[in-house]
Amino acid sequence: MSRDDAGSQARAAWWLEARLGLFIHWGIYALPARHEWVKSREQLTDDHYQRYFDHFYPDLYDPAQWARVAKDAGMRYFVITTKHHDGFCLWDSDLTDYKVTKTPWGKDLIRPMLEAFRAEGLRVGFYHSVIDWHHPEFPIDGHHPRRGDAAANDRDISKYRRYLHGQVRELLTRFGKLDYLFFDFTYPDLPGGGKSAADWGSEELLAMVRELQPEAIVNDRLGIPGDFVTPEQYQPASPMQRDGAPVLWEACQTLNGSWGYDRDNLHYKTPDMVVRMLIDGVSKNGNLLLNVGPTARGRLDPRALEILSLLGDWLSVHGRSVYGCGPSSFSPPPDCRYTQRGDHLYLHLFAWPYRHVHLPGLADRVGYAQLLNDGSEVTMQVIDPKRRAQNVRMGGLPEGTLTLEVPTVRPPALVPVVELFLT
Repeated sequence: MSRDDAGSQARAAWWLEARLGLFIHWGIYALPARHEWVKSREQLTDDHYQRYFDHFYPDLYDPAQWARVAKDAGMRYFVITTKHHDGFCLWDSDLTDYKVTKTPWGKDLIRPMLEAFRAEGLRVGFYHSVIDWHHPEFPIDGHHPRRGDAAANDRDISKYRRYLHGQVRELLTRFGKLDYLFFDFTYPDLPGGGKSAADWGSEELLAMVRELQPEAIVNDRLGIPGDFVTPEQYQPASPMQRDGAPVLWEACQTLNGSWGYDRDNLHYKTPDMVVRMLIDGVSKNGNLLLNVGPTARGRLDPRALEILSLLGDWLSVHGRSVYGCGPSSFSPPPDCRYTQRGDHLYLHLFAWPYRHVHLPGLADRVGYAQLLNDGSEVTMQVIDPKRRAQNVRMGGLPEGTLTLEVPTVRPPALVPVVELFLT
């Protein structure tokens, strides 16, 4: 293990225990309510987009309620967008007037949010876009709302880079200890022009973080290696690697395909799907950062609240199969996932079987088994594979297989779990 890898592991110890975080995408894009990329997607002018700045007034904003929801959902940390690609800042930056304190709301949003989440015992982190479609010196590229406007190309990236570094320094020095930083994002090969690590001054940015917030973990989207990698909107088929070696990773996922509030997007994941995504990630040594997009008035969408509530209900009973767990060296049967912590092996049943579950390689390795939802015993047996199978005698099992006998009726859980005590 290299010194950098050892440092990442040390910084991320709390994060590997936590396994689940809340992502919050919030900004003036909540007013059009058509996705956080609406300015780019619809190529809106600054004058058109200004109407959202001029009418931003989240009078129902209650950060204490958000923090309670996150804690009750089983989250152990949260990450808030300080600035998204449109350049709008949720804190009172000294470097721009394009900030929340200049809107009708007139007050910083970040500090009360951090105070509320810290009060509930959650770790805190910032998302910060290194992109800025509002800044006059940010060069036009293939993502910019003014892409194709040749008259707007006389811009100086070095001036924007100084602004970017100045804002990051504000975030690192004004809000106390930070646990997590998610920079977004680098795209050197984009048709129509992109941005590289050199454009952001990524090495200098990361060095600033290490100096000012040495215990914070940092993601991989500056175009240089960070502490962890960030698969977005998909579940990795196997543990993530970098240059052929295992790497810390976290899947960032939306509830409905949009990060910001998207009023007419009804493609919500089901609660059991969210639970399965969490389990699947932990079984591959990954975390889940699950996103909500508050409304323009500062409320969490009722559909999101329902999903988070059911997720929390499941974790309140089954959390010990997730928190502090990681992958297992044993191979699970079909439609199942294993997670493990020490001598506790957890079998997550994505599909409920009829009466029996066959676990290869676990004969004589398990001292006791129970359903995690109620602690009721699950009986076990090892079938002799040399005995001839008959009508009511199970056959076709390889040597070393442990067979569990489970109830015919599925337990009342989004994903049932069997806890196995290894010997």
